[in-house]
Order: sequence, then structure tokens, then C-alpha cells
Amino acid sequence: MQNQHLVVVVDDDESFRIALVDSLSSLGYDTCGYASADEFIAAAADTTCHCVITDIHMPGMNGFELKQHLASRASAMPVIMITARTEPDLESKAAAVGAVCLLRKPFATDALVKCLDRVLNP
Repeated sequence: MQNQHLVVVVDDDESFRIALVDSLSSLGYDTCGYASADEFIAAAADTTCHCVITDIHMPGMNGFELKQHLASRASAMPVIMITARTEPDLESKAAAVGAVCLLRKPFATDALVKCLDRVLNP
């Protein structure tokens, strides 16, 4: 399956980011990764990608702030949030900023693919 959508992974955990980029690439997605939201924004990657998968808790701009930044630029790009945290209110916070999915690490690849399919192939 060749996918024409660029999916960006923003996560400060290098080993996780690389593994997720590699996993998505093996599934046919065009992917790249950034170590921070600031790096992603500086690269102007939001102008070329079709979906962002971002960790919620990162140094500097967090995932919620990244989603709000994109919204302030009138971007309707779907954002999937991921986290290893267990706070019970994260789902409602993610929904409030407009995230399309919240997945808790470790998550099944199938769960991520379902989120991606829902937003990239409506």
C-alpha cells in the first residue's frame, strides 16, 4: 500500500520517535520525525504534512500548545496525541483542543492505524 499522505511524528523521546517513524514507514506511510514542537514549526513542516502525531508532554511547547498554535494559524490539520501519562482528564483536555485521537503508550499499532485511516481517508 503506498500512501500519499505525509505523517509527522513530534516526540522528544528519540528511540520512540524513530521506532514510530520506522513502523509507519513500513506500513506505507510517508513519515518524518521532529524532536520538538519548536523544531517542527521552524521546519515549516505544517505546510506540507497531512497529520501530526504528537506527544503531549515535551520540553518547551507541549502537544496541547502545538495544537493550539496550529489552530491559531487556521490549520485544520488533524492531530493525534500520544502520552505515557495516566492522568484521567487527558482525554477531555485533548478533545477540548481538537485532537482527533488520544493514545496512551504503549499503544497497539492497529489503534494508531485506525486513527490515521479515519482522518486521512474519510
